[in-house]
Amino acid sequence: MSSLTYDLTLAGLSVGAAAALTGTGLIVTYRATGVLNFAHGAIAMFCACLLRQSVVVWEWPLWAGATLVLLVVAPALGLALERGVFRPLARSGGDPAMTLVASVGAFVLLVGAAALLWGTGARDDAPTLIAADPWGQLAVACAVAAAVAAVTRWTRFGAELRAVVDNRRLAVLGGIDADRVAAAGWAFGAFTAGLTGVLLAPYVRLDPYGLPLLVMEVVAVAVAARMRYLSVAVVVALGIGVAQAQLTRLHPGGPGEPLLQAVGANLFVVALLIAALVLPGVDAQGALPRTATRRGFPAPPGAWPVAAVLFLLPLGFAGSDLHTSIQVPALALILLSLVVVTGRAGQLTLGQGAFAGLGALFTALLELGRFPGLPRLPALAALLVSVVLVAPLGLITAVPAIGRQGLALALATFAVGVGVSRFVFAQPYAASGLAPSRPAGFAGDRAYYVLELALLAVALGVVWALRRGRAGRALAAVRDHEAGAAAAGVPVAAWKVAAFVAGAGIAALGGGLLALGVRSFDPSAFDPVRGLLWFAAVVVLGADSPLGALAGAALLVGLDAGTRGGVAAAVIGVLAVAVGRLPRGRAGRRRRLTARGAVVRRRLRRASPSIPPAPRPRAAPEHRPARTAGPVGRAAPPDALGLSAARLNVSYDGHPVLHDVSIAVPAGHVTAVVGPNGAGKSTLFHCLAGTVRPDAGRVWFGERDITALPAHARTRLGVARTFQQLAVFPSLTVAENIRVGAEQGRVRDPGSTRRMLALFGLRGELGTSDLPTGTLRRVELARALAARPHVLLLDEPAAGLDAAEVAELARLLRALAADGTALLVVEHDLDLVAGLADTVHVLTAGRVVSSGPPDTVL
Repeated sequence: MSSLTYDLTLAGLSVGAAAALTGTGLIVTYRATGVLNFAHGAIAMFCACLLRQSVVVWEWPLWAGATLVLLVVAPALGLALERGVFRPLARSGGDPAMTLVASVGAFVLLVGAAALLWGTGARDDAPTLIAADPWGQLAVACAVAAAVAAVTRWTRFGAELRAVVDNRRLAVLGGIDADRVAAAGWAFGAFTAGLTGVLLAPYVRLDPYGLPLLVMEVVAVAVAARMRYLSVAVVVALGIGVAQAQLTRLHPGGPGEPLLQAVGANLFVVALLIAALVLPGVDAQGALPRTATRRGFPAPPGAWPVAAVLFLLPLGFAGSDLHTSIQVPALALILLSLVVVTGRAGQLTLGQGAFAGLGALFTALLELGRFPGLPRLPALAALLVSVVLVAPLGLITAVPAIGRQGLALALATFAVGVGVSRFVFAQPYAASGLAPSRPAGFAGDRAYYVLELALLAVALGVVWALRRGRAGRALAAVRDHEAGAAAAGVPVAAWKVAAFVAGAGIAALGGGLLALGVRSFDPSAFDPVRGLLWFAAVVVLGADSPLGALAGAALLVGLDAGTRGGVAAAVIGVLAVAVGRLPRGRAGRRRRLTARGAVVRRRLRRASPSIPPAPRPRAAPEHRPARTAGPVGRAAPPDALGLSAARLNVSYDGHPVLHDVSIAVPAGHVTAVVGPNGAGKSTLFHCLAGTVRPDAGRVWFGERDITALPAHARTRLGVARTFQQLAVFPSLTVAENIRVGAEQGRVRDPGSTRRMLALFGLRGELGTSDLPTGTLRRVELARALAARPHVLLLDEPAAGLDAAEVAELARLLRALAADGTALLVVEHDLDLVAGLADTVHVLTAGRVVSSGPPDTVL
């Protein structure tokens, strides 16, 4: 037994050493560039295939092939990705969504290139660079990690690396060449990827799809190390490797034996699920707006009729041609699910293939009568029941999505996809040749294709409903600015859940149709690599465009059916890595008219009574009632409500920010909070708005305790707010921005949008992406007022406004107070405060040190 333990430990150390190399490379790349390199596994596979080509096919000496691959090709791949893909993205602002799409695109491109060059079959004749004895691999992994730690800690380059990680812009201002640091990080990361692939290839089957996924499973090592600590990554990798090897000796009995054995053999996947779903998100970036997820090409006139004709054309094909065509509507449904989740709701999901696969698996099991606890069902009923069963499983990704964004959410959804692939699709019941039959009356290819088109039309109607009207505006608001959506009254968490559940159901429908169409369930058709390809295709062709999903399905099926496998992946990969440079690659970029076009537009506006020139907002009368020692200058309406807080205490990491702060915001008055930077003004504001929960103290709205209510619930009661940093929804027009507040706030008034447009002198049909700051301030304030709130909280409302705009804002706020609205203003402009406020509270070091009328306090 001791000998077996020793042998298994050695085997585990060998696997752990390769995982440690992967973790080291991912961490170095991330620390140098801020990019989680999803292409790491693809680089490993490409280098392993190239080494096999040079040694086995070209018969080079092993040392020559290894030198070429590891010291030339691998670093060159890293430098090419940095220079051609990620450096332009970093210089343009480093949008996390675009960076993630480009990283996934690089993965897809390399996988497709490998499939084109070497085919899609698996090979088991890869050359061995280091023997299976783990001590050599362990020594390599430890040496690489030690060298990186030494360089990072004791060299000038290491100091520059730390500076770039802490603040890239400040490092550049300090004279550091951030591009050089990033290039070095990418070159080293690609080297470790290539080394990992070369070490693993002799002991696994080398194919373009399996090895990249195997390498990416161990991203858990880097996540567990918080993408920062190399020593932690090495220890975790070795520990998981040894534990996984030791678990192979266990042979539990009973019906759960296959699953338990799968868990023991895929401990890195278990670690990935824990790291991505349970541990805090590795990246606080990724805050909306996400330009990549809402980008899309505008559909030309007549595009939909043309698409309908093209989808009907296969009905005239021969039977053999139609056998390929029946895959297109099914795949279009899967891509439509990404339009809902990623395009409209803005959630970066990389695991949608898991729900499509579950739909296919459940449909096959139900049709064959092998689903536990349910009888055998006709094929069409099995398809519909599978949709009902899979849709609630969207909660698996919806729950982590509530608290995650950007990279952290992408990792969570990727982990779900990998987990379902390993622990569901790879089980004996799923891989035992399931062959479902088509629905009765639809056995022929043409009849079945008609059924697919009918279900696709129904799904398009559902997606249209989710993209239009009140639901579509709410989802777009969640996508564009989550905090702004919550402030407008949108229940962000509920809409995220709805998007994931609807997306899971639509994906399951597509997967079930695919399984029935080809009369088999193929687990490899729904592996996580396919999910990455589908994600990249949807984003490239228009994430928020159902037409893009239809085009993507036709493109993916057509390219791979008519040519050598891998062409579709290569084409989509090329487009995805160039996503930042494509036309419309910057979401919200407005098409500009030529000089002649501008003249024509002006003439049309003058001639058309339906497009009047924008009016200026009418100022309220300059009437200021006399102030007294207390806030009693105005008589509020009897139904007006105010806001108050008592003895608020807030601490961050043990440091007190607010200490026993009490404040009243009475109806019909303007209350101001002033103080130096760091005094706690923003924290107090967030406590009142519902985005920060105080450690102690209470917040009252009238007589109701709202301390525990979130921001959107307070908005629906009548507590509206604006933001210091503008919170508009750039993918919506001015009118749609205001309509979100009118639909989601305290009062749902269909005529409120029109009145707000007239009051603020706004043109409702204009987009908001290129409007000046003053106009956007008016849009945000109009949205907050659209539902007629009782209380209005304004966080530095004069920021970015000129003197005339500040004067107009002051007149409007006085008029609102005169109508009974309770106003709280947090502002640095003391002149504005002096001329506007009835009561001023001075906050210093988290305490209210003075309160009273502005003439006395200021």
